Amino acid sequence: MRKRFTKQTTLEFTQPTLSEGDNTHCYTVSEITDYINQKLKRDDALAKIMVKGEISNYKSYPNGHSYFTLKDKDSQISSVMFWGYKKHLKFEPKDGMKVIITGKIEVYKKYGNYQLYAHNITEEGVGDLHIAFQQLKEKLSKEGLFDESHKKKIVKYPKRIGVVTASTGAAVKDIITTIKRRYPYCQILVFSTLVQGDDAADNIVERISDAQNYGLDTLIVGRGGGSIEDLWPFNEEKVARAIYDSNVPIISAVGHQIDYTISDFVADLRAPTPTAAAEMAVPDAYVLKSKLNDLNERITNTVRNKILENRNKLNTISKKNILKHPQSIYDHPKMNLELLIGRFENASQQIIHDNRNKLLKLENSYIFKNPKSITKNKKDRYIKNISKLEVLNPLLTLKRGYAIAECNEKVISSSKDVKVGDKLDIKFDDGTINTKVI
Repeated sequence: MRKRFTKQTTLEFTQPTLSEGDNTHCYTVSEITDYINQKLKRDDALAKIMVKGEISNYKSYPNGHSYFTLKDKDSQISSVMFWGYKKHLKFEPKDGMKVIITGKIEVYKKYGNYQLYAHNITEEGVGDLHIAFQQLKEKLSKEGLFDESHKKKIVKYPKRIGVVTASTGAAVKDIITTIKRRYPYCQILVFSTLVQGDDAADNIVERISDAQNYGLDTLIVGRGGGSIEDLWPFNEEKVARAIYDSNVPIISAVGHQIDYTISDFVADLRAPTPTAAAEMAVPDAYVLKSKLNDLNERITNTVRNKILENRNKLNTISKKNILKHPQSIYDHPKMNLELLIGRFENASQQIIHDNRNKLLKLENSYIFKNPKSITKNKKDRYIKNISKLEVLNPLLTLKRGYAIAECNEKVISSSKDVKVGDKLDIKFDDGTINTKVI
């Protein structure tokens, strides 16, 4: 970057020119502007210059051109970068960036002010305010102030809404107009506050605190658009903590859609603009009426159809024979009952008849007339069984002169069952002989 301008030599102009010491000629504004612009264009130091500063109020338009302010702590200069140069950039410039711009300085004739025409932008760093923004954002995020679990639900059908903003700005007018248009049943309370400047943050905190005492359903906190400096009170830690501590659900509505502040992150709901905040805070009465009308029509149709359905059922039932001749209700059950009674009587008589026949058979049976024959028959069977048992009794065998040989209390039925040295018990009818096999 050039440290200082080179000394300008005197330049001769054909058009436009100003005559020295001529107090009689009156120049037009355009002549003066053209003269100054020619002076600047002929200055080599300004025709290709490098300027360092911080970008502010950066805006990019659909035609591709970008307009912004380049500033330092003491001064600022209007700047523009046309699409032909901007398309070569590898990044999108943003507010707060510290940059070095290569370009030229000329007069913008329409407004008569000089401005910087940027040909190239090199990022140098991020501005102090953005560094402070990121540091506070990281701090509060770690403390959990941005967590969804702490966010309160916005009341769906509010009765009273508070607005913390400047009472004379466009933001409050947009909010009030939108709420009255969408949901005129809601009361609006405005808590006027400073929205920029050194005292704004404290003022905003006081108004948020005051709003807690008015039975509000929702509180909108915000302002219209502006530079990062203008919006800075909504990046203050004290404002963020006041929003977090609020008992009333808060909608943050700071700046435009592209603007983000700390208040947006800590609020229960973030709106891209003040108008959008009003739309989020209240339902659309027209939509509600349409829904109610639709529900009313659906309920009416449902009831009407139900009545028609029941009327048809009633007509069908009324034509049935059972209603014309209600006594017929009892005819069929009576017939069934009589049939069951007849079956029961027949079954009872049959059982009595069968049992009577069985009794007659028993009375006429031989056993019934000669009960002793039962004992005699059983005695004969007993004697026969005793005889059979006596035939099988081994003791009777011994009486007939036979003997039983045992070895180790086991009956010997073959000579192969014993060996030399075994002790035998020979049992007779009148005693036992002990012997040994040799």
